Amino acid sequence: MVMPNWLAEMKSVVGDKGFTMSETEMMPWLTDWRGRYAGRAMAMVSPASTTETARIVSIANDNAIILVPQGGNSGMVGGATPDQSGDAVLISMRRMKQIRETKTDDQLVICDAGVILQNLHDELARKGQRFPLTLGGKGSATVGGLVSTNAGGTQVLRHGTMRALVVGVEAVLPNGSIYDGLAALKKDNRGYDLKQLFVGGEGTLGIVTAATLRTVPAIVDRCVVWAAAESPHKAHELLKLLGKKIGAALEGFEIIPKSCLASVLQHIPDTRSPLESEHAWHILIETVRDSVDAADPTELIEKYLGQAYENGMIENAAIAASEQQAEDFWKIRDSIAEAERASGPALQHDISVPVARMAAFITDAGPKVEASFPGTIVAAFGHMGDGNVHFHVKAPPGADPKNWTEIYSEQITPLVHDLVVAEGGSISAEHGIGQTKRVELERLSSDARLFMLRSIKSAIDPNNIMNPGKLVPLASSQSGF
Repeated sequence: MVMPNWLAEMKSVVGDKGFTMSETEMMPWLTDWRGRYAGRAMAMVSPASTTETARIVSIANDNAIILVPQGGNSGMVGGATPDQSGDAVLISMRRMKQIRETKTDDQLVICDAGVILQNLHDELARKGQRFPLTLGGKGSATVGGLVSTNAGGTQVLRHGTMRALVVGVEAVLPNGSIYDGLAALKKDNRGYDLKQLFVGGEGTLGIVTAATLRTVPAIVDRCVVWAAAESPHKAHELLKLLGKKIGAALEGFEIIPKSCLASVLQHIPDTRSPLESEHAWHILIETVRDSVDAADPTELIEKYLGQAYENGMIENAAIAASEQQAEDFWKIRDSIAEAERASGPALQHDISVPVARMAAFITDAGPKVEASFPGTIVAAFGHMGDGNVHFHVKAPPGADPKNWTEIYSEQITPLVHDLVVAEGGSISAEHGIGQTKRVELERLSSDARLFMLRSIKSAIDPNNIMNPGKLVPLASSQSGF
């Protein structure tokens, strides 16, 4: 194959280290994490700086070449996977992995888009700080991807999603110009908050090359608890109690059904149940203190766990006796997605409802779906503190993995989403829209929302080169959008 002039230009920008057309080398990056989507690409280009990124994007725009930005490729909705045409160029941000500056006094860190979340955690820990967002894929997820999908994780209860943690953004626009918005300004009244266009933008408006992020002091100590309850409603009662009595010290509150625990114990090595007795529902709680003057988190939780037990909110509980045991508790929670994937085909929905309605939604929606599709089993778990439900609909035993998913996704998913919308919720809590939810976003969105999404996309990316086919629903009257 003769390399087009524009592709040769891209290669000259990044050099041999940042360029490949080898199908073998590109293969790991052409399939999404869940294995639902597989695409093709003409080449993969990996810039090492913002300047190189800008030059690549400018070449692409001049030649109407589709770009698919990619970080750690750990997304859940196919947002970083190219289509089957082979016309796109993957632009990987993994070579941009510098932590540019840590401002301990200001509690800020400026880092490149390719910085891996775990590496950011490790670097900040050495300086007595932490970035208060973590998730199961922290060993591969990158800062750029976290920004672009508005990631959440298990600490949203106290610290919010990426949207609350991003202070500034540097990004390359579709025309190749560089938007420098890294300054950490507490007051900036120059109109629209432009950085927020890139938070959750899924690479459709430009490529995030760096971000200024909020940090918080490192934890002095923490208390991690594994408790059991008879129902999600009892778990919600406990959440309200701890929220009222402990307040900001409460950093994590996860609810896990018996079936998910069993799946982890079966498929994930070196895991064991924190409680000897069996229970229908499990709760993972973390309380922290980040200054020596704050109350001891273990003393706090012990006091109110006793009260919760007396009032029938919980049936049993175990407090982690060491940091290793605390990590073991969290390993169970962080491994649920992996274990569920290993246990058979399932339709996995990342949704949110008002916190006050989460227990009722889990209790009511699961049986409705199971009754509508006999043989299916619903496993619902997630972040009770912020209303995020991971709603998995498992195929009947013996179902063919590929065929079942393809046949039933168009029947089951709309039912789940209709139930979510009826509760005033969202069809995407923390994973984004990507290509998985784009049709449903159009079906369930108001005309006003669709008008704004399409207008912003067409204004900023008129040539539609930035990750087309993701996030923004097509307009029936527009072939390009």
